[in-house]
Amino acid sequence: METVLVLGATSDIGIAIAKKFASKKYNIQLAARKPAQLEAVQSDIKIRTGVYCTVHEFDALQYHTHASFFESLNPKPDVTISIFGIMDDEEDAFNDWALTERMINTNYTGAVSILNVAAKHYISIKKGDIIGISSVAGDRGRASKLIYGSSKAAFSAYLAGLRNKCFKENVHVMTVKPGFVYTRMTENIPLPKPLTSTPAELADIVYNGFEKKKNVIYVKWFWHYIMLIIKNIPEFQFKKMKL
Repeated sequence: METVLVLGATSDIGIAIAKKFASKKYNIQLAARKPAQLEAVQSDIKIRTGVYCTVHEFDALQYHTHASFFESLNPKPDVTISIFGIMDDEEDAFNDWALTERMINTNYTGAVSILNVAAKHYISIKKGDIIGISSVAGDRGRASKLIYGSSKAAFSAYLAGLRNKCFKENVHVMTVKPGFVYTRMTENIPLPKPLTSTPAELADIVYNGFEKKKNVIYVKWFWHYIMLIIKNIPEFQFKKMKL
């Protein structure tokens, strides 16, 4: 039975993805900065699916611990999923470097740090899967998502490069780009219902993409076309728009 490591497992998306893979009989390793918050999820997964589920402490910003964290996992995961991220108010972040730095380091630097570790392991054994949850916000820079979007753009570029690096080593890397998702992170934001997915819907799409060895998937599918239109607006016009 294969094992899936979920990094950022206290998030709504992390919980949904963990439960989805558990329902498909994958053993689960739940990792988060506050592991005590995962005990109920761990129990629920064990009771509902009967798979082996463990809880681990992981801090995206403690880069120096990432190698030892991964090394301590027994067994090593066959699939590593990076879900953690943060989205502060953009105006607050623009005016406060500490918020900007935290958003960049969580969404990009921390993810690169731990996924480099996982990728080196998978390359050494010539097998493995990496899934990174990025965002459609990274497809084009916009004032309303200045810091968050740029951090996700960097993460998407990293995942594309990692996919290119790992392909010849029989290691697959999948980029997931959600649009709007109903989560605790977006609970104070009015979201358009037709364009918004639930964590459970996202988890289904991620699992299906994983099974089919997709390279890049959008959640939901129409976001690919929405972002294609946005990306193709000429810059002289785009810079005048409020997006």
